[in-house]
Amino acid sequence: MLYYLFDYLDKTLDISGTGVFQYITFRSGLAFILSLLLSTIYGKQIIQFLQRQQVGETVRELGLAGQNEKAGTPTMGGLIIIFATLVPVVLFAKLHNIYIVLLIVTTLWMGTIGFVDDYIKIFKKDKEGLKGIFKVFGQVGLGLIVGSVLYFSPAVTVRQDTTTTNIFKVQTENVVAQAPVEEKSTVTTIPFFKNNEFDYAELLAWTGDGYQKWAWLVFIPVVIFIITAVSNGANLTDGIDGLAAGTSAISVFALGIFTFVSGNIIFSNYLNIPYIPNSGEMTVFIAAFVGALIGFLWYNSYPASVFMGDTGSLTIGGIIAVLAIAVRKEMLIPLLCGIFLVENLSVVLQVGYFKYTKKRFGEGRRIFLMSPLHHHYQKKGYHESKIVTRFWIVAIMLAILSIITLKLR
Repeated sequence: MLYYLFDYLDKTLDISGTGVFQYITFRSGLAFILSLLLSTIYGKQIIQFLQRQQVGETVRELGLAGQNEKAGTPTMGGLIIIFATLVPVVLFAKLHNIYIVLLIVTTLWMGTIGFVDDYIKIFKKDKEGLKGIFKVFGQVGLGLIVGSVLYFSPAVTVRQDTTTTNIFKVQTENVVAQAPVEEKSTVTTIPFFKNNEFDYAELLAWTGDGYQKWAWLVFIPVVIFIITAVSNGANLTDGIDGLAAGTSAISVFALGIFTFVSGNIIFSNYLNIPYIPNSGEMTVFIAAFVGALIGFLWYNSYPASVFMGDTGSLTIGGIIAVLAIAVRKEMLIPLLCGIFLVENLSVVLQVGYFKYTKKRFGEGRRIFLMSPLHHHYQKKGYHESKIVTRFWIVAIMLAILSIITLKLR
C-alpha cells in the first residue's frame, strides 16, 4: 500500500525523494528489514500465545538423543513466517502484479492446509493429522490455480528475443522496452545447456498442426506435480531444529537473483535468458520471505523455542515451487532444493527397500538407520546442530551452483 501512496505523491505532487519507491531493490531492502524485525520482535509474543494455548509438539518415540526434551515445545510457528512475510508484501509490493497475487494466494492456501493439519494433531489428539488424501487435494487445487493463471492469464508473458530492441526506457530498475514483443509461452530453461529453452508444447507436436493450443494439458499437470513434490519435500525436511528454515532461506535467496534478472530486460539480454515482464516484482516478496525465515531461525535454532509445524513447512515448499515455475527455473529445483530431494529419496528408498526385502526374504531390511536422512545421521551419533550446519553448507554450495548456471552452459 505504501508503494501506491508514494507513487501518488511522486506523480501528482512531485515531492522530492518519493520516486525512490519505484526501485525494486529499495522496496526489497525495506521488506527484508521489516520482516526480520516483525519475526524477531513479535515472534516471541506469538510463541507465548501458542504456549498459553498449549500448542505443544507431541514427540514420537524414535530413540534419538534429545528427542524427549522437545516434547511440549510450541508448534504452528509457521504463523510467524506467514505474518512476517505478508505484512511487508502488502506494504511495499505492487499488489496488482499477477505474480504477487499468486504468491499471496499460495501462502494463504498452503498455510491453511498446514494449519488444519497441525490443529488436528494438537487439539484433536490425532498424531496422523489431516489425512494424506486431503493434503493432496489441497496441493492439486493450488496447482490447478497456479497452472491455469500462468497459462491463461494475459498478464503472464515471456519475451524470448531481447536483442532486437535498441531503444530503452531507463528510468528505474523496472527497465522495459518501448515496443516489447511479448507472447504467451510455455517455454522453460534447461540448466547447463546452450540454447537451453524447452517448450512443453513440443511434447504434443506429434498430434499435428495446432498442437500449441493444447499445451495446457502438459503444463498444468507439471505445475501440480512440482508444487506437490516440493511442498512434501519441505515437510519431510522439517525434522530437526533450524534445518528446514535455514536451507529454505538459502534456496529462496538464490531464486531472488533469478527473479530480479529475469524481470530486467538488460540483464536477461546479457545472460541470454527469457525476459519475463513484471516478474522482478517477486523480488520484493522474496526479500520479505527470506527475512521472515531468518527471523524465525532466531527462535528455531537449537535448542528450538518453537517449531514451524506443517503450517510453515507446507507453506515454504509451496512458495518455492511457485517461484521456480513463475521464473521458468523449475528444472533447477532438483539442484537448488537438493536437500529436499535427498530427504524425499531417503524415505522412498527406505520404504521401498524394506517392503521388497520383506517380501523376498521374509524380513524387512533398511538402507539407512532411519529416514529421512537427517535422522540417519542422528542415529550415527552426530549432534543435530552439526547436522544442520553441514546441511546448510551443502545448501549454499547447491545455491551457488544453481546461480552460475546463468552463465555455465
